[in-house]
Amino acid sequence: MNFISWNVNGIRAVLKKDLVGILAQQNADFVCFQETKAQPTDVSQDWSALGYVSAEWNWAEKKGYSGVLTLSKRAPLSVTRGIGIPEHDREGRVLTTEFADFFLVNVYVPNSQRELARLPYRMEWDAAFLAYLSALQKIKPVILCGDLNVAHTAIDLARPKGNERNHGFTIEERSGFSAAIAAGFVDTFREFEHGGGHYTWWSVMSGARAKNIGWRIDYFLCSAALRPRLKSARIYPHITGSDHCPVGLELH
Repeated sequence: MNFISWNVNGIRAVLKKDLVGILAQQNADFVCFQETKAQPTDVSQDWSALGYVSAEWNWAEKKGYSGVLTLSKRAPLSVTRGIGIPEHDREGRVLTTEFADFFLVNVYVPNSQRELARLPYRMEWDAAFLAYLSALQKIKPVILCGDLNVAHTAIDLARPKGNERNHGFTIEERSGFSAAIAAGFVDTFREFEHGGGHYTWWSVMSGARAKNIGWRIDYFLCSAALRPRLKSARIYPHITGSDHCPVGLELH
């Protein structure tokens, strides 16, 4: 089974940049988009033409903001939008699709913002989200993917020293990620690649992408129970169309 996750920074914008061709080439069984900035009625694309029998959305109350979309080539057993806490669910950040042997959770984690204006909220969100994941994990294994808006360790960004108190690399945010690992989740990319220089987001300023001055903030995590089924985990920096690139997972 093949999975793709991608923060597209606007689904309508990336559809104009050959998203359909990219999806056809990748031919993934499951595709999760973040930061769609749209509602279903805003997009006329026929996803079934690409073989996706299910296209599930969650969107923010605020138009043109946040939002996630999950495409799958098999019908989910159930679909859950949000984590069941109204104060955290207004921004359309979480979408859970249930299948026979796993839950697939598509997430766009809140950004702590410049000057860390939203860091206190981010800490509340992280705790509530992990509690939600832990409850799911008691039922069946979980595959979590999306833009987690944190570089976990120093090798997950090009310039760790200069970003120690910047949003996306604070101790608080990194500790939130570590808590997920402690709860039994596996950073799938690090099961196959232990070195640095692998990033999923680059600033649009100063040619950062061409220079590979980036951050790894997009992930596939999975329950430890799925570790024996891991076949590969990849980053696709050659795929453009957003300031993020897609990440992938393959399970036996």
